Amino acid sequence: MELECVIYDKRDGVAIIRLNRPQVLNAMNKRLWLDMQTALDDARADGRIKVVVITGEGRAFSTGADLKESKTRSIEDYRDYLVSLQEVSRTIIRFEKPTIAAVNGFAIGSGYELALACDIRIAAEEAKIGSPEAKVTSSVTGGAFRLVQDLIGPGKARELLFTGEYIDGGEAQRIGLVNRAVPAEKLMETVMEMAAKIAANSSFSLKMIKKGLNMALGEVSLEALMDFEVEACLACVSTKERQASLTAFEDRKK
Repeated sequence: MELECVIYDKRDGVAIIRLNRPQVLNAMNKRLWLDMQTALDDARADGRIKVVVITGEGRAFSTGADLKESKTRSIEDYRDYLVSLQEVSRTIIRFEKPTIAAVNGFAIGSGYELALACDIRIAAEEAKIGSPEAKVTSSVTGGAFRLVQDLIGPGKARELLFTGEYIDGGEAQRIGLVNRAVPAEKLMETVMEMAAKIAANSSFSLKMIKKGLNMALGEVSLEALMDFEVEACLACVSTKERQASLTAFEDRKK
């Protein structure tokens, strides 16, 4: 697998995707989005992988779109770039396996939106997070209009998007934008500990739970959701790994 703009690694049931353009603070070009899609496709197809972690090399998660490229793009080229971006965002939002964003530094613009698309966000306390689009005559992408409001509510979402101000990891945790903020030197240790806890669980259960959570966000009625819950539970308890899971759980309680 030849990847120019990401580093892709797999260990102990966890796939780790590192954005790898540190010389430009992991600014995003079309090649990066295509490489991300390739890595995600591999993680989806690999039955050993239960969790995907996304982070950045160097001192940034991502500073968003590569503005040097943006200045010279035609409208047609810009549309092509945005379509690639949106496809990766859709893939992550709908990804059947849990995803964790390890926000190691600047997470700005579409870099911030990439973190929003993940199921869980853990940030370095000093990370800078925000959407400067209104400052550069642009607009948000990656489903962020819905994702950010789901996390922090419409009022706070409007404040951050209208002002274009950045917040640090600590404030992001306070308002519910990230699950946890930790010292930078503890970030990957904390992320991998959480990933290991998730990877220890049933991959089929994780798939069913994530599907149900996404449905509960408003895609279906409560009645349809509760019907799905019955079928998901029955599907889980019908798997071969069910009895082994129960035995292991009972052994842990002793």
